[in-house]
Amino acid sequence: MNTVIETALYEAGDDTKALTVKQSHGGSINESYFIETEQQKYFIKFHPDAPERFFELEAKGLKRIGETNSISVPDVLAYSDKKGSAYLVLEWVEGSKTAQTESMLGDRIAQMHQTTGEQHGFSDDTFIGLLPQPNGLFDSWVEYYRDRRLAAQLKQGINQKSITGKRRDRLEKLINDLDKWIPDDVAPSYLHGDLWGGNWLVGAGGTPYVIDPSFLYGDRHFELAFTELFGGYSADFYHAYKERFPLMADYEDVKPLYQLYYLLVHLNIFGEMYGGAVDSVLKQYVGR
Repeated sequence: MNTVIETALYEAGDDTKALTVKQSHGGSINESYFIETEQQKYFIKFHPDAPERFFELEAKGLKRIGETNSISVPDVLAYSDKKGSAYLVLEWVEGSKTAQTESMLGDRIAQMHQTTGEQHGFSDDTFIGLLPQPNGLFDSWVEYYRDRRLAAQLKQGINQKSITGKRRDRLEKLINDLDKWIPDDVAPSYLHGDLWGGNWLVGAGGTPYVIDPSFLYGDRHFELAFTELFGGYSADFYHAYKERFPLMADYEDVKPLYQLYYLLVHLNIFGEMYGGAVDSVLKQYVGR
């Protein structure tokens, strides 16, 4: 591991002595380290069996978000997807939350969402956790969400037998009828793509940062629905977001369908503990 850290720091332009090397906690996929050298403090993620382009795509997502000049992201200093020694080197971000932090977070996420691309989806296939996330660019949001999001998780679940029987029948019916519920006349906003409560942190002066994106262009309500699924966001966050960028009138009607994607991801990663929540959404829309 020391060799990987030395290589990563060298590629980041730092060949000074490491003063502190300490394992960091919080992620379930990668080994993470706080490194302090004579030159700078760093956060380094390492994965011995990272999929091809794993850290490249994370770096690309951070760059896309950074280009919006809205929500802060850590600077990417180096990365490698070499088998056995894949790593990502980021600037170390550290600070204390203030009374304004979560309002700033909501306002700046809204600003990010006000930045739009030309089509929905993304040019590169990405990952959600370690699950492959097929992409592509689509003029139709419904087509993208149906074919690249829900159908991809359906296929994954069929392959690993987490989606079978009535669950499979209901999900296939919902996918076939998706245009009954999902709006298509939406702008392709810049989206973080994996905005659960553990993927934002606080920097100097209480400034919020986002990390670990699975970037795409799409309906911003898809992102907001996920923030509500597992918590981690306060009333201040939502108030500030809506002040900057009011929600569509039927958001509450479509929210469970957007949360369904992330429930399917969790079902396919963690197993049947998420099966009941998946089934509940399916029954809500396509019946028993």
